[in-house]
Amino acid sequence: MVPLPVVQALSTRQHAALGQLDAEKIAVLRVDTARQADDPDRDWIGFSATLGPDALLKALRGWWRCDAASVAAAGVLPVTLSGYVVAVLTGLETWERNAQGRHAFPHARLAGYVTDLVAPVTHVTATTKADRILADLLLGSALASHSGGAIAYVPTNTAD
Repeated sequence: MVPLPVVQALSTRQHAALGQLDAEKIAVLRVDTARQADDPDRDWIGFSATLGPDALLKALRGWWRCDAASVAAAGVLPVTLSGYVVAVLTGLETWERNAQGRHAFPHARLAGYVTDLVAPVTHVTATTKADRILADLLLGSALASHSGGAIAYVPTNTAD
């Protein structure tokens, strides 16, 4: 059960200010809560507020069916859990493709993450000003997306 004050706090959360981004659409990585991974490169898959930045970045990296060029073009990949931005990835300029047609972004950086969504308490880990701005803009905001997979695409309403 989720306590009523938590539900009320989340229901008033501001929507992500996507109109401030310099892209017509952005990709959104939709994740679940972290679960242990059967992977030699990482212990977890998904999001947990208790993971440190290094473990969280590893937990959020993956191989996805997506339009890699579109993901890279926006320069930012908000990570959502139940429709709220819980982390922000940047550094998406290069990607790899595996034999199954999935893409990975090996140089992705964790620009920031939340440790409490209700308050919200955010931790900006970005080392560049541009990445800090993106993290501050998106972390903790509501961002609805619909897709049959992990990656969804959302218009920013910045088209001319």
